[in-house]
Amino acid sequence: MTGPSDALPVLVAGAGPAGLTAAIELTRRGVPVRCVDKAEGPGTLSKALGLWPRTLELIRRVGGEELLATRALPQSQMRYYSDGKVIANLRYRPATQPLICPQPDVEAILRTNLARVGGAPEWRTELLGFDQLPDRVRARLRYPDGTEHEEEFAYLIGADGASSTVRGHLGVGFEGSTYELRFVVADVMIDTRLDHRMTHYFCSPRGILVTCGLPDGRWRVFTSAPQGLTQDEVDLAAVQALVDERGPGGITLRDPDWISVFSVHARHADTTRVGRTFLIGDAAHIHSPAGGQGLNTGVTDAHNLAWKLALVWHGRTGERLLDSYVSERGDVARSVVRQADVQTRIWLLRKGHHVALRDNVLRLASGLRLFDLAYIPWLAGLRTKYRAEPAAGRKAAGFVPGALVPLPLRAELDDLRHTLIVCARPGDAVRDLSRWCGDELGPVLDIRVVPRRGRDAFVLARPDGHVDWIAKDVPAMRARLTDLFRPLLRASQTTQQSERQKVKAQP
Repeated sequence: MTGPSDALPVLVAGAGPAGLTAAIELTRRGVPVRCVDKAEGPGTLSKALGLWPRTLELIRRVGGEELLATRALPQSQMRYYSDGKVIANLRYRPATQPLICPQPDVEAILRTNLARVGGAPEWRTELLGFDQLPDRVRARLRYPDGTEHEEEFAYLIGADGASSTVRGHLGVGFEGSTYELRFVVADVMIDTRLDHRMTHYFCSPRGILVTCGLPDGRWRVFTSAPQGLTQDEVDLAAVQALVDERGPGGITLRDPDWISVFSVHARHADTTRVGRTFLIGDAAHIHSPAGGQGLNTGVTDAHNLAWKLALVWHGRTGERLLDSYVSERGDVARSVVRQADVQTRIWLLRKGHHVALRDNVLRLASGLRLFDLAYIPWLAGLRTKYRAEPAAGRKAAGFVPGALVPLPLRAELDDLRHTLIVCARPGDAVRDLSRWCGDELGPVLDIRVVPRRGRDAFVLARPDGHVDWIAKDVPAMRARLTDLFRPLLRASQTTQQSERQKVKAQP
């Protein structure tokens, strides 16, 4: 069964982490994909570094474990200093521990995963523009040989970065602000006694300095730039002077691999969907690197959209499911932009009473391990909770509407289908529901029976591991499944009627 667009492929513009993830997840769900990028080839600048556990969970579902083992560095904690003195240690538990993996290596892992499912990015292929029709998108592409062609696609996904051609063509606003201060980033070798497996935050009235160990033995140095410093003026000596001014001393930089001056923005798109076109990743939101959320948010954007788009493309659910991408990921983007903005402003405090308040709050929170309760799990992507409909039920048997299914059960679920988790006493009604699900919804639904805790509960988990619905009885869950998969059920009924008519027509 195909959707309303005559099995047209989906066009993904951009072969960065978000675009590659979208291409992987659509391809493995049986949707034909074209992933194009105007660049000559893969990027070489390290840019983003951190992979948080939720992102790693999504990547590892497809593969990449061996490459991650060789190209990534596990982090032990974040450490905050004020005027060179330690004020807070934010330690990671195994469930919240991130990996440091430079963006080129992340993209290499994702390209390997894309190849594993039968796809590949098309380099030197540029999206020039597009027109949206009621049932398709007509795009103009320029190929490596310079020729231009108009081609048709079922949907278009803009994963083409902060200066997105797709967003610009749609005329979607990109509201927000740019920080007055600019920042300097450098990947260098360092002679130091600092722990290479920590991220060190040195706060002082003179500016912020962040150092983080890289897998190849180098360090990432990130610091606020003096007023007026330009790219032409920054070199190793200039960065060394900033490190000496803001760091604890005893840090010597050498052998730089990359030094850059850049501006930091806090912006998000007014909307991430216009008709059959969507925005993901940096095309939808950009923010300070504080918290290391950028790449991770782009990957989870792509995953959220891809499983929904696949169901719609196959004609198994209605178009309204795609609206939830806009609302769910819009909430996440606003939260990430806000958090990064707050943390960046905390870094840059200069007035004495503000600094003292920050330092005391961080000391207290660190001593009480308060960061372990909410902030670090949120950074790790494990506290994302989507808004659920009022009718979606209430918490039951340890499941919460909109939240992730707890581990280890989540790791055991089929991520290509929804899963009906049955926490109920066996009986005729439960057996009838299971039989109906198997007969009518097999392509989109798996069934798992787990030990009952308290009252009966029927939990519908989405392919991304979030709880869609909690029902207290069989009729309520059957009603939800019927509503969600109505197009598939109608098609099944039509097929059955056709088969019966054929049988009757036989002599």
